[in-house]
Amino acid sequence: MTKKLLMGNEAFAHAALEAGVRVVAGYPGTPSSELIETVAKLHASGAARGVHVEWSTNEKAALELLAGASYAGARCLFTCKQVGLNVASDPLMSLNYVGVKGGLVLFVADDPGPISSQTEQDTRRFAAFAKMPVLDPSTPDEGFAMMKEAFDLSERYHTPVIVRPTTRINHASTFFDVADATDARSVPPEGFERDPKWIIFPRRAYEAHGEINERLRAIVCDFAAEPALAAFNPIFDAGKGPKETEKACAASAPALGGSLAGDSKKQTSVSRETFDDGNGNACTPLRGIVAGGVSAAYAREALRMLEQRAAEQGSELPAYRFWQVGTPYPFPEKTAARFTEGLDEVLVVEELDHVLEDELLRFAGRTHAAFAVRGKLTGDARDRGENDVDDLAARIARFLDIAEKQTDVSRETSSPESPSAPATAPASTPLSYDAPADDPLPVRPPVLCAGCPHRGSFYAVKRALGKAPAVLCGDIGCYTLGNAKPLDAVDTCLCMGAGITMAQGFAVAEPGKKHVAFVGDSTFFASGLPGIVNAVYNGHDVTVCVLDNATTAMTGSQPHPGTGVTLMGPKRTPVSIERVLQAVGFECIVHADPLDLDASVAASAEALAFEGPSAILFESPCVQLVRPGAPAAVDADACTGCKKCITEIGCPGIGFDGDARGPKSKERGQAFVDASLCNGCGLCTQVCPFGALGVPPAGQLADADAAENPAAVSHETEAPAEGGPHA
Repeated sequence: MTKKLLMGNEAFAHAALEAGVRVVAGYPGTPSSELIETVAKLHASGAARGVHVEWSTNEKAALELLAGASYAGARCLFTCKQVGLNVASDPLMSLNYVGVKGGLVLFVADDPGPISSQTEQDTRRFAAFAKMPVLDPSTPDEGFAMMKEAFDLSERYHTPVIVRPTTRINHASTFFDVADATDARSVPPEGFERDPKWIIFPRRAYEAHGEINERLRAIVCDFAAEPALAAFNPIFDAGKGPKETEKACAASAPALGGSLAGDSKKQTSVSRETFDDGNGNACTPLRGIVAGGVSAAYAREALRMLEQRAAEQGSELPAYRFWQVGTPYPFPEKTAARFTEGLDEVLVVEELDHVLEDELLRFAGRTHAAFAVRGKLTGDARDRGENDVDDLAARIARFLDIAEKQTDVSRETSSPESPSAPATAPASTPLSYDAPADDPLPVRPPVLCAGCPHRGSFYAVKRALGKAPAVLCGDIGCYTLGNAKPLDAVDTCLCMGAGITMAQGFAVAEPGKKHVAFVGDSTFFASGLPGIVNAVYNGHDVTVCVLDNATTAMTGSQPHPGTGVTLMGPKRTPVSIERVLQAVGFECIVHADPLDLDASVAASAEALAFEGPSAILFESPCVQLVRPGAPAAVDADACTGCKKCITEIGCPGIGFDGDARGPKSKERGQAFVDASLCNGCGLCTQVCPFGALGVPPAGQLADADAAENPAAVSHETEAPAEGGPHA
């Protein structure tokens, strides 16, 4: 074993390998991508023996591949982000009815915020919809343990199991003791055994539905009683309350795990129903706090801060009970009953949907319990986005109704010793935790990278369209940023691959317009193919622009079928997008280098003029894959200050200096190029109508300039084997 500092996703990979996973497949998408990349690196180094790892064409393909391997008895791991589970939902819903043989774990990363996603959907809801258990870690360490337990749980009940971390768990880092080398668990000698249960006929599905319901009842019992799983649902009592109004319960907190500032291992003990001060005096908390996922870690830290604040005021927090729910579905009702015993109010803190809140309300209704539930539905918790420690500290302080003694400054002269002024009791105000006010951060909207070839593609299509009415359908990926001004080249964006088929819908509804769909090369293979076939089959008059930058750029430059690079090592023959289009029946296919403006405009005009399905293949590698060239420069004598280089393409490498003066710009100011950002793509030099922008010949980038340009790093022109549009 070796102690290593690992990102959460890297730790999840090590946990799965130590659990004996044999087949790992998925599709890249922030915040999940690093897990598969870590497995690939360990396999390439020889540390992960016997494992097969791949980026599949999309999530559906990945899960179906893993289903087959699991039926043979292999332990399998699926990875994606929350919206990727939508793509895999077809096999997922049936897979739980059919069941599995080898443990099958679905690692699905949710993205509260959302930070890099289309939606804030909650995978816990999906788990309940699919009727399969889900584990919800609050820390990377807990996720490491959950990953291992998930494989055992899957095999015990022949069900897929979901492990659902969120962005902050995926990307947090801490130290782990991990194995130096791992061996995949062998497939059982009998392998796949033929049995009617593997065939999902309606009658079999009816029987399986009953089996699912039975095993959920068994699993929920395990969540409450089986030690390894019950440890993910810790309960503890803490706090004592104001000394003058509450009996001392000094002996209770250590027995129940101590304060939140104490040993974290002690905090996982299951609580008794009351405090006991050692003299037989019972003191049951009237308020409880329930937290799930990373919000449990935030809540613990918030309570620790409130304890410290109370200590500074010479007081203590009132008695409260805390429950972390690490197994939200099926909901552990026996644990809920133990937690809510004697409580009047419960505050629920969780990210995304009000899943735990709903479960507690349902439990209270069925058992006729008297406790009130507060959370998202009552406005006592954030109803969207991420939670944070400061916000939870303020909300918990209000919930616990903590009071601190404060003396009114205006009455400081009044005292019992002063006969001339009446005595005044200290005022009591709520103890709160207010985060220090920070200066507002500047707004920095996302933009395409300097030198991004997609900029040229959008600009060429807009130039070719001129004033013709058109609808421009976008897609998921870097190129979604084509919607921003000045490009203003994306009118719609729904989900991966949808732009191609949405353009067809617009063509039916508004045949008098031009209908253009933009799609990336990775997305083309992942989910664009059905729409491509549909365009030919139904004869829709659309133009598909494939923005081929030779990688899956937005989630870390992962390979895809068009690159030929695989995670297992061998380089396959790249799948040709042009040949795919020809095979399905596209008759007009044109190529263009998006950094060659005139040629790109001409190619775009040709495709747009074609009646029926047409395609433009814009081919130029991502700026992250190539060595930057010499930056462009502005000729101060030629620049007129017209700003066309800025207002036409919006490259972040070009700025404007209002104080600059030149013979032609006079008092208007002049453009300038930020050499630290410019990669010498040359697009701006073709846009400038006065020839004021130029790029030195290749090889003339001075050493001094290179030192100032941190982007000047050598990359292979092929997509690397390790690194999605589901960003």
